[in-house]
Amino acid sequence: MQSDQWLGIELRHLAALEAVARTRSFRAAARELGYTQSAVSQQIAQLEQAVGQRLFDRPGGPRRVQVTEAGALLLRHADAIVARIDAARADMAALARGEAGTLRVGIYQSVGQRLLPALLHRFREQWPLVAVSVREESTAVDLVRLVERGELDLTFADLPLPDGPFQWEEILHDPYVLLVAADSDLARRDSMPPLRELARVPLIGRRTGNEPERLLAGRVPDLNVIFRTDDNGTVTALVAEGLGAAIEPRLVVEQARGVKMLPVGSRIPPRTIVIAWHRDRYRSAAAQAFVELAKELGADYEERLRKA
Repeated sequence: MQSDQWLGIELRHLAALEAVARTRSFRAAARELGYTQSAVSQQIAQLEQAVGQRLFDRPGGPRRVQVTEAGALLLRHADAIVARIDAARADMAALARGEAGTLRVGIYQSVGQRLLPALLHRFREQWPLVAVSVREESTAVDLVRLVERGELDLTFADLPLPDGPFQWEEILHDPYVLLVAADSDLARRDSMPPLRELARVPLIGRRTGNEPERLLAGRVPDLNVIFRTDDNGTVTALVAEGLGAAIEPRLVVEQARGVKMLPVGSRIPPRTIVIAWHRDRYRSAAAQAFVELAKELGADYEERLRKA
């Protein structure tokens, strides 16, 4: 009997659950969803009856509603269900397009500057009827969540990926370097100074994605980070002016002027750049071709590094 009740749950019930939990108001949720307030209240009541739990505390008056522990638990499942529906809708659209239409790709700064132009050029030569829509975000976590919701078909990302329904192909291994001003004392070195000396070097760090700092934690406990930014141009400009050094993936600073790159060797493992997609979604022939072209460019880049 209880299983039959769960089968009565509809997407509109889950949409109402999400809207009320986010707005903490039946009235605001109704206005957002285009329902009457009584309709939203009825949907939540039906959902509570189906799951056998109270999902919201309703204090009454001007006080906002509060999601219960049961409501928060169900909401996590509801988000995943809605994401799968969104992905299914995107799949059907991709299947209908065939070899035409739009391929939606996620990128971040260094990929957009160094890999994407050549990749788009090659892809358009082979798939002239497929447009590529590019979306840039500051972190790979944001991008893979867009893949999970069906808003992107593919995305560049760094390993490890967050948990989720993802598959990926490796594109390249991008070594870290210590970026220093070309006219600084450090520029006379052939590699990054010993770790015991690194604590005395002023560093430009990242606000997000601080992988080098995480890997050096414990070995260099007193890193002197004097400024943080997520903009690649700001990092290289500050270093070129002698305001500090920076530990960056080489792809970020490949063509930067006024700076010198000092290899860090095995002290910081290279980052692994991948292209990821939703493992349960339809992946078009155009998307597969895009991945293969990216792998070719990644292999070319690694070969240039070996010869440098």
